[in-house]
Amino acid sequence: MDTDTSFEADWHPAVNFEPRRGGLRPSILLMHYTGMASAERAIGWLCSAESRVSCHYLVSETGRIVQMVREEMRAWHAGESFWAGETDINSASIGIEVHNPGHGSFYPPFPEPQMQAVEALSLDILARHDIRPERVLAHSDVAPARKEDPGEKFPWARLAEAGVAVGCGVLRREAEDLNAGYLMRIRTGRPLVCLKTATTLDGRIAARTGESRWITGPEARDRVHLMRARYDAVMVGVGTAAADDPELTCRLPGRWPRQPVRHGANSTRPDCHRPGSRGSRVRT
Repeated sequence: MDTDTSFEADWHPAVNFEPRRGGLRPSILLMHYTGMASAERAIGWLCSAESRVSCHYLVSETGRIVQMVREEMRAWHAGESFWAGETDINSASIGIEVHNPGHGSFYPPFPEPQMQAVEALSLDILARHDIRPERVLAHSDVAPARKEDPGEKFPWARLAEAGVAVGCGVLRREAEDLNAGYLMRIRTGRPLVCLKTATTLDGRIAARTGESRWITGPEARDRVHLMRARYDAVMVGVGTAAADDPELTCRLPGRWPRQPVRHGANSTRPDCHRPGSRGSRVRT
């Protein structure tokens, strides 16, 4: 049977597919890795009824292209996923399985013959379906809580140079810093916690008499205020909350409408269930 692409490709039909839903047409090209020991085993799994999965294409490590689902049909490759408001990624995408054992094995680099075939096939699909390069995505992009393929070794920069994808990794560190709390929640299901502490050179936090003293300079104190503006809550010891009623707000020059909520670290003190007298809140 003839394949959809003009490039040499084998046809190996899958059984798990259906018409695209909601009138959607392909607007995303989605990259996966197979995560299996061999391309042949991956083809067998993707084409078996019991797998409950499928994909439009597979590209082996030698550059062999195999089509398993017609591009007009909805393959079952994305799973529970979303992108830019779209939650039925299967109906909105064409999927390419790039064979690689993946992170569960030794995760080798993607060889040159394979990437030549991926590049050519991708350019062909993008041209025929008028898919924009910024809509060439990783499985981990649309399902970040579940998937990590095709992974950090996938040569996105090469595809970007060929016009297949947009530049990858631009200002990545800055973006991860700005979204650290969100990424922690998505990746681990836990909140981001930052420990702030300061001591004098002799390991103390106040004068010998117990009287409070500044033990940091103005730059460090400004940094603490900036942290308060970025975080949702500040946790303090229940004794501090009850005795000092600290504001724990950002007091840098300018307008800072976003202020953290104060949390007491011990819920057994009834006097910490009161509102703070300086306008912030104490929670346990």
